[in-house]
Amino acid sequence: MEGKFEVRVKVISQQGRCSVGHQVGDEWLTSGRTPEGICLNAFGMLLPNIRTLMFGGAFPWEPDQDVTTICCPDAKNPVVFELRRIRE
Repeated sequence: MEGKFEVRVKVISQQGRCSVGHQVGDEWLTSGRTPEGICLNAFGMLLPNIRTLMFGGAFPWEPDQDVTTICCPDAKNPVVFELRRIRE
């Protein structure tokens, strides 16, 4: 199901060794399909937040209502992703 907005997923921080090789600057656009090449474990963490932004929702603790950050579940090798709603 496609949402009202696309969401850009971008790696903004990476520490240690990511098991799938994600690096700062990697990015994907989401608009109703799973992005090719993104870690499945990370995507499981990102999906609820992607859907929130896709369908017009926001996170009240974020200063920019079009952006949120989520960390992958690997605490020893964390990859931090920025999710940004595209309003074009």
